[in-house]
Amino acid sequence: AAPARRPHAARLAAALAGPPQAMETGPRPAVTIEDAGGIDPTPLIDQLRAGDFEAADQTTRDLLIEIAGADATKRGYVYWTEARTLDAAALGAVENLWLHYSDGKFGYTVQKDVWRRQKGVFDRFCDKIGWTTKDEVTGQARKRRWFGQSEFFYTLQEAPKGHLPLTSALRGTQLLKALLQHPLWETDDWKRDL
Repeated sequence: AAPARRPHAARLAAALAGPPQAMETGPRPAVTIEDAGGIDPTPLIDQLRAGDFEAADQTTRDLLIEIAGADATKRGYVYWTEARTLDAAALGAVENLWLHYSDGKFGYTVQKDVWRRQKGVFDRFCDKIGWTTKDEVTGQARKRRWFGQSEFFYTLQEAPKGHLPLTSALRGTQLLKALLQHPLWETDDWKRDL
């Protein structure tokens, strides 16, 4: 069984401050996070720091389920109706980590900007962030698949801006839309200098 995640604000702040070797080479700005919504982002930090964006993408989905609460954890996914009420501190911590470790290339706020520029048209949004590909058999445009052999890009070099994190649209686009409309993104309260 996987170890239980324990909320611990001091552990989060230490993990966000950077790897131990960074501490030895010079001081880093202190990161004060009073409440991270009870999540332990250490696995996400480790994966992003190592450039393992595929594992970080899955961990992000797992964290969203955890942030959504016991009912989401029991069923294994987040309802779109829960997305706009996700804990702001926890969601902000996840976003800051993605932005920091991707040099601003990946994150929900990056996707929100692309969504806005594409005027909320899902197919245009998918084209812009690389979630669409050309079918080898029909030659028609189709959405990339992540089941079986994933067709998505998990490197900074290959992936277009906003490509990650992935959000399932198998049951429709409402979850993605709700995440991008979270009230947190209308403020600067979530932003942290990592």
